[in-house]
Amino acid sequence: MNDKVSATPAALELLREIIEEHGPVLFHQSGGCCDGSSPMCFPQGDFIVGDNDVLLGHIGDAPFYISASQFEAWKHTDLIIDVVPGRGGMFSLDNGREKRFLTRSKICAVR
Repeated sequence: MNDKVSATPAALELLREIIEEHGPVLFHQSGGCCDGSSPMCFPQGDFIVGDNDVLLGHIGDAPFYISASQFEAWKHTDLIIDVVPGRGGMFSLDNGREKRFLTRSKICAVR
């Protein structure tokens, strides 16, 4: 699968800051309510990727996973990870930085 996720320069900069502080990370987007509706950033090893999670690609060196149910709904969409002012998800490493990751999307052609 081609990468179906990319990041803006602002997202890559925030990612660099987080990796400098926490080491290697991964992203997961569950599509649930509350915190699960934003991409969550975790230290690698602190989040167990499930059998039903789909690897969409990488942002920098960080793998980006999405739940299978969300992938089914968004399979014709490319995700663009950006940064906006605000607080990240409670357990996400962007929390407490007064900026957070945000998922934007772009519909792609079905081939």
